[in-house]
Amino acid sequence: MSPRRFGFSTTAIHGIPRRRPDWTPVAPALVQSSTFTNPVGSEEEVLYGRYGNTPNQVSLAHKYALLEGADDAIFVSSGMGATALAHLAVLRPGDHLISSSWIYGGTRRLLDQELTRFGMDVTYVRPDQPRLWRRSVRKATRAVFVETPTNPTMRLVDLAPISQVATEFGLALLVDATFASPINFRPLEHGADVVITSATKYLNGHSDVVAGAVAGAASLVEEVSRLMRLWGQAIDPHTAWLVDRGLRTLALRMERHNANGLAVAQWAEEQPGITRVHYPGLPSHPEHAHALEVLDGFGGMVGLEIKGGIKAAERLLKRLKLITHAPSLAGVESLVSEPRLTSHAGMTPEARAAIGIPDGFIRLSCGVEDVEDIIGDLGQGLGK
Repeated sequence: MSPRRFGFSTTAIHGIPRRRPDWTPVAPALVQSSTFTNPVGSEEEVLYGRYGNTPNQVSLAHKYALLEGADDAIFVSSGMGATALAHLAVLRPGDHLISSSWIYGGTRRLLDQELTRFGMDVTYVRPDQPRLWRRSVRKATRAVFVETPTNPTMRLVDLAPISQVATEFGLALLVDATFASPINFRPLEHGADVVITSATKYLNGHSDVVAGAVAGAASLVEEVSRLMRLWGQAIDPHTAWLVDRGLRTLALRMERHNANGLAVAQWAEEQPGITRVHYPGLPSHPEHAHALEVLDGFGGMVGLEIKGGIKAAERLLKRLKLITHAPSLAGVESLVSEPRLTSHAGMTPEARAAIGIPDGFIRLSCGVEDVEDIIGDLGQGLGK
């Protein structure tokens, strides 16, 4: 894997620092061009926006690869696009995928409705029963997919036993670590082969861009790139420039997200109007000990179960003034949503409850505001 020579903040700002010639712009240039001239008769690869090889696309991908400790990386037009292409890069018709059952609802629909259309089979495993990974391997098994931390319950999946099984049977281990960002957790350091992330979230961090990324071995990224060129999921130069601008404050923002998330979670545990708090930084979290071992920060995502169910949750949401009721997450502003109406809307109440998302569950994305103001807004929203 590619060595990271500098600290995370330095890398997120500069990539690999180099001395600049005189009169060089300090801010990276936005090269807003879809195509470039090329020499007559040249057999070299042309530069074209759909190919993902223009200046802004390439520099952003290289910087992200350094942060993940990967050989290479590529950015595409959404997190779901990254998830789809990563799976298509390692699976073929007739192949079998083992997936964690603790995954984002959109990813579940992708696996169930689209991969099966291509003749691929999926088996779901509860990550808290690690022996099932080995038992689920078939002759046709080619890959394993895991999301950690999970959306929206913030559960953590131990990659060590999964990586051991994947290595033993020659399987590719794909990990979606969007909720952590490479500042808090780098799956490749724990045995993963592929990292998937929604760059819409922490990497960009300003709720103004939709993008995704895949990082891993050069051969894997090359196959994702080939698929992207055919399926047309490249990001445009301006999107790449905006994600890069967000990336330059990633380490700084994550410090505040981590601090705010922990403070809000600790406060919420003391509130009579909240029956349960889901946050890996709390001793009450089922994987807290594991979180202390593998995470460099607990993030800004907090799951809250509101006493009184749906009506009480809606009453709280209507009272909020600072925290914005909106889908998505990981921006500089605090956002809150109900998974029953967004990420897991396609599931029955019983099915949601079975995976830890009962009615009255809200997902809070703590932004980088002053934490006293976030807590104050939640407090007045809960009322007496």
